[in-house]
Amino acid sequence: MNHTDTPLIIEKTKTVDNYLDVPDLDVPDLSFDDFIDVEMIRDGSINLPSIAEPGVVRHFINLSIKNHHIDKDFYPLGSCTMKYNPKINDKVASLDNFTQIHPDQHESTIQGYLKILYDLENMLNSITGMHRTTLQPAAGSQGELVGLLIMQKYHKLNKNKNKKFIIVPETAHGTNPASVILAGFEVLEVGTSNFGTIDMEDLRSKLTDEVAGIMLTQPNTLGVFEKDIKEISRLIHGVDGLLYMDGANLNAMVGLCKPSDMGFDIIHMNLHKTFSTPHGGGGPGAGPIGVTKKLKDFLPSPIINKNANNSYYLDYSSHHSIGKIHSFYGNVGVLLRAYCYIKSYGDNLKDISKNAIINANYIKKNLSEYYNIPFYDGTMHEFVISALNQKKRGLKALDIAKVLLDYGFHAPTIYFPINVQEAIMIEPTETESKEKLDEFIKFMIYIDQNLDSKLEDFLTCPKNTPVKRVNEVKANRDLDLSWNNEI
Repeated sequence: MNHTDTPLIIEKTKTVDNYLDVPDLDVPDLSFDDFIDVEMIRDGSINLPSIAEPGVVRHFINLSIKNHHIDKDFYPLGSCTMKYNPKINDKVASLDNFTQIHPDQHESTIQGYLKILYDLENMLNSITGMHRTTLQPAAGSQGELVGLLIMQKYHKLNKNKNKKFIIVPETAHGTNPASVILAGFEVLEVGTSNFGTIDMEDLRSKLTDEVAGIMLTQPNTLGVFEKDIKEISRLIHGVDGLLYMDGANLNAMVGLCKPSDMGFDIIHMNLHKTFSTPHGGGGPGAGPIGVTKKLKDFLPSPIINKNANNSYYLDYSSHHSIGKIHSFYGNVGVLLRAYCYIKSYGDNLKDISKNAIINANYIKKNLSEYYNIPFYDGTMHEFVISALNQKKRGLKALDIAKVLLDYGFHAPTIYFPINVQEAIMIEPTETESKEKLDEFIKFMIYIDQNLDSKLEDFLTCPKNTPVKRVNEVKANRDLDLSWNNEI
């Protein structure tokens, strides 16, 4: 972004003014070098921006409206559920009763908070069918690592010394194989059938006593429900392996079915996706891990438990725990939002998934005449278009994404999964209205029907966004991310 269009806040500094308002010192004035190595002390001014409060507010508001976000318009980002998040949840999580708690307080002084976290775990257990859940992991990716470390611990205690492979579908999220390597296992990739599900013959051919488990997204990244899950469960458990469910697509199953009934032993839940909290922009998140009864003692410690007198405490008693993986109680602000979200739906929780499935299939049906959808049958909350036909006419998936940006929609995920050429993954979520879906459908059809006559115009998009069409090769090879403090 050109600084002349949006200057850095320090470039707006008015050197003639001093907006710093520091109260008089009311504690003894001690020299820094009494406590800090003199080599570590700054020898000049800190050079902070000097700008009045209205200018600060306007600067950051101006930046925020340049970015696309779910509160601005439709955000059909496939594989990363970008739903509207009720602001009441933010309000509750911001209450002083929660924000003013210090994490080092004695547990006897935070009983209300511990009760909320204890109840949230039980709600998640009810939704997934799992026996116990840890709320510690800060994201789905960290949850994956926790789940694999639990697998590792399980096999170690069962003296399964030769367990070294984790089976991962070729359509898996990229964090899956990365987590496998971090946990000390090796990746064993399994292919995709003509129906968009796991190739069962390929799976059978790779089953040996060296298989420690499988990581499986349900429904998978193509949006298709793995219909052979019970057989997959039988096969994996037959070699004393464990089934891990990547919960990235749990938005399609909430209240309709339970992962435990399918045979999964471990599941992570992206609370910042399925159960509220906007996660665009990198966080914060929460990725609780739920496990079946045979794995409960391996969960990170502590676990929140309840005494006979109905008081809550942090239980460190498990001798087989993989250990603590997040400071204090996890990202409790995100956990609070999820608690509010689930409570607000109550007995109607299944409406989340039902409406998400209806919305996705409504778009899919209306676009199927204009775009190729290679795995059409059985998709749930999302589906994947192949823009190969449009590419042959001159417009790649990347170009379509940029045209959408120019007309106020956020672009869907493109070029993923990798087994679909010119992939465009669309996930509308349950919070979008039929009117908004119709608007998106209409414009996707407009792109296809006007591709030949407006090709050159489309290829120069986006033109109406704060950052126009960029040379992506140059942007990657000639990064300019540094700033010199010369003001």
